[in-house]
Amino acid sequence: MAKLVRTDEETMLADSARGFLDENAPVSHLRRMRDAGQIFDRTLWKQMAEMGWTGILVPEECGGSAMGHSAACVLAGEMGRTLVQSPFISTAVIGATVYASVMDTRSRDALAAIASGDMIVALAMDENAKFDPERIDTKAEKVGNGYRISGTKRLVLGGVSADRLMVLAQTENGPTLFEISPDSQGVARDGLQMIDSTDAADIRLDAVEVDGDAVLGALGGAMDVLEPALRAGQAALAAEMTGLAGGAMAMTVAYLKDRKQFGVPIGAFQALQHRAAHLWCECEVTASAVLNAGRLLDEDPDNAQMAVSLAKARATDTAQLAVREGVQMHGGIGMTDAFDMGFFMKRARVAAEWLGDYGYHANIVAQARGF
Repeated sequence: MAKLVRTDEETMLADSARGFLDENAPVSHLRRMRDAGQIFDRTLWKQMAEMGWTGILVPEECGGSAMGHSAACVLAGEMGRTLVQSPFISTAVIGATVYASVMDTRSRDALAAIASGDMIVALAMDENAKFDPERIDTKAEKVGNGYRISGTKRLVLGGVSADRLMVLAQTENGPTLFEISPDSQGVARDGLQMIDSTDAADIRLDAVEVDGDAVLGALGGAMDVLEPALRAGQAALAAEMTGLAGGAMAMTVAYLKDRKQFGVPIGAFQALQHRAAHLWCECEVTASAVLNAGRLLDEDPDNAQMAVSLAKARATDTAQLAVREGVQMHGGIGMTDAFDMGFFMKRARVAAEWLGDYGYHANIVAQARGF
């Protein structure tokens, strides 16, 4: 059984990441970006690359550190704590895992570009309001030595800034994953105005022509390369949401210590102490679930789905609890845009839906347990 405490190396990585993000990407940075209409800070992304974060899952021969999924979850958790707006999960986790599963010449070049911070990747998969990998209406028709792809992909996170799109389409051989340039003729990106200012777009593909080399993996074998990448992304997203919950809780506890009523801090009121203690317990249990998911992805990835789904379901529930309690215990100020708690609430809502909501992952856990 995996040991559910951080190793010394993971603790050092977390401390280093926290110091960097507190200085360079606090929540106030997100506010400035939102007010300026900015969805992506490329300078910050390059700084992350220089620190080795973008290559956390990239093999060493491609310029990465190959530190593993547990380390990726550590970084994602720290980013969640300050609501960092970046393509870390879509590119450094999902994209890197797909390319590492293929490992041909094109993939090696892509991995090197990810590690250096020169390539941003977005996964264009969903076609309706809910995460459903089995539903693929986008068609890839065989034309000569290539394919003609048509369809619409919804809520593609990172879709506006992406340099490469990984598009899931149905071919005569079955579901197939294609790498497409967003600048290709027939590709249209419709940027979405998200409540949390996340970079997201609907991608329209109108008879986009690609050659046979655009296939990632084997024809009809999309899930062979996608499933490991989705598990990695779900675990990292769970870690980010757990960090988000911790950030919201820290803000709330600080307010309980500072705000006074009847001449004493409101944190002295037993009812609020009980609620804060309950939230702390939920955050700790969820952090253990995330650690377990990261360990299993590193040690036994083929059998990690239940652990990953458990982590994502718990993280979704815990993040929602943290932001609800944060708003309520702050009182009226918690509902105002002038206070940062609203940013945590909005990010928690968007993250809850991406890569499978609570019901999707709870169902996987229930089925695995025989219910």
